[in-house]
Formats: sequence, C-alpha cells, structure tokens
Amino acid sequence: MRSISYRVALGGIVAALCLVTMFLAGVIPALYLVLPMAAGILMMIIAVEVSKSWAFLTYTAVSLLSLLITFDKESALIFIMFFGHYPILRMYIARIPLRLLRAAIKTAIFNICIIAYFYVTVYIFGLDAMLEEFGEFGKYGVWIMLGLSNVIFVLYDINLDAMHIIYKKKFKPLFRKKR
Repeated sequence: MRSISYRVALGGIVAALCLVTMFLAGVIPALYLVLPMAAGILMMIIAVEVSKSWAFLTYTAVSLLSLLITFDKESALIFIMFFGHYPILRMYIARIPLRLLRAAIKTAIFNICIIAYFYVTVYIFGLDAMLEEFGEFGKYGVWIMLGLSNVIFVLYDINLDAMHIIYKKKFKPLFRKKR
C-alpha cells in the first residue's frame, strides 16, 4: 500500500488533468465526447496505481468540480454518467470468468448509463422541444443512435483494454525506475 501523501498527490494530479481535459471540452466543442473518454482513462491510472476506492474518490471530486467550473455541462454530464466510472468498474467486471457474461454486464451498464444520460439531457436541460422537431424520424432516430453508440462503446472498451496493457507494460515500469 502506498503512503497517504503519494495517494493524495497522485489523486490531485490526475484530478487536475481530468479537469483540464473537461475544461478543454468547452473550448473545443468538437471533442465533447473524446475528452471525457480521455479523462476516464486517467481514472484507470489511479485505480491501477493506488486502488479502485481511491479512484472512485477522485472520480467524485472531478465530477463535482467539472459541474461547477467547466463550460460544457453536457460533456461534464457524460463524464459523470459513464466515462468517469466505467474504466474503474470494468476492473471489477474483469474478474468474472465467463466472457459472455462479462460482455453482457458491460453492455447493460453502458445502455443504462446512456439512456439515463439521454433522459437527463433531454428533460433537465430542456431539449424535449428538439425531439418534437424531429417528427417521425425522432421515433426511430433514438434507436439508431443507441445502436451506433453501442458500436462506439465496443470500440471504446477495446481501446481501454489496449490503454491498460500499454500503461502496465510501458509506462508503469518507467515510473518505478524513477524512485
């Protein structure tokens, strides 16, 4: 177990980097989904280096601060509702021995989070009038978008696997040599 000063320092650095990426999502609106994904990868580093519970604590701090200080609330919301906690949760899910069950749980978590995100965005941020403007396409457009987002989720999950392996094999040994 690492010392408390190491955990606090690493948590603070990762939280600051996450907040910078969340802040950049407001500056570069085209990256409003990519930057919360990157912040989620940083959460994975805390889970690997310190502990999963410390990563959830850092996630909570970043979530609250991103709602308060970032410009793009939609980007902060997608971080809070999925990209922030999923890289940590998937480490627990990885312990399940059956691959098919793991995939089903991951997909269920993703769909629950994304549907909740959709409803929060539409009804709390007041975008329900936009849904009515879609007319007939709006009924099917939601299902098409959910299907496409599931494809993107599979790619994101594969990317998280690759980033986890790269971090453990390439970067973690570099940090160990510095001490």
